[in-house]
Amino acid sequence: MFGRRRIEYKTDAQLRTMARAGVVTSRALDAAVAAAAPGVSTADLDAVFREVLAEHGATSNFLGYYDYPATICASPNEIVVHGIPGPRALGEADIISIDGGAIVEGWHGDSARTVLMPRAGSEDRELSEITREAMWHGIAAAASAQRVGEIGAAIEDFVRAESGGTYGIIEDYVGHGIGSAMHMAPDVPNYRTREAGPRIKPGMALAIEPMLVTGSTQTEVLEDDWTVVTLDGSHSSQWEHSVAFHRDGIWVLTAEDGGAEELARRGVRVAPIPQ
Repeated sequence: MFGRRRIEYKTDAQLRTMARAGVVTSRALDAAVAAAAPGVSTADLDAVFREVLAEHGATSNFLGYYDYPATICASPNEIVVHGIPGPRALGEADIISIDGGAIVEGWHGDSARTVLMPRAGSEDRELSEITREAMWHGIAAAASAQRVGEIGAAIEDFVRAESGGTYGIIEDYVGHGIGSAMHMAPDVPNYRTREAGPRIKPGMALAIEPMLVTGSTQTEVLEDDWTVVTLDGSHSSQWEHSVAFHRDGIWVLTAEDGGAEELARRGVRVAPIPQ
């Protein structure tokens, strides 16, 4: 799972630039989430996200990545991840995950949120909330973790305790290191593994992104070689933040307050990246 790929350790200055990319990512997601409504197409959401990047002088780390054709992944209902924006319009009862990122001066941000349409069912609402909470539990665990594997263990423990096995954790797609590239070592599983994983050290940055489904965790990739769907048509949710580790603590790069409000509820204090 974790392999032996080289991990990139950033300086404080580099992490601060990543925080700028993270804020741009957050604001672009704010705009896309606000635009998500019944009748709006996933291509429309991509255009909104793209416009915010341009306003901030940032570029997309999704567009052109292995020829990916858009600035976001827009994944409604049965699409777990990597949904390509297009003419598909959101329905009154849809659930959709929006995943996007930004590059500022060569450094990357990456984040995802799930959005619920007005008539989304109670199961989808609970699915999104548990996925979101699972992400924050993983981030809170990361603040004091010695090894990367502790993050996935915390996520799985929370999901199992809260849902009693109702929701499945996707294991085929995991979180990742981030920095001078969008996807880097190490992998960050969203579930408990036999391996403890690499030691967490200052200078690391990790994207923590649990993906949960209401049914079977079996997936397939469609003919476009990107879109991942559940085999049984069950719905999915994805939440993601990029997190920096430095000598004083942690800082959530893709949250404007560094994750202070959410993590305070879990007894964790964030620390601004040193100047």
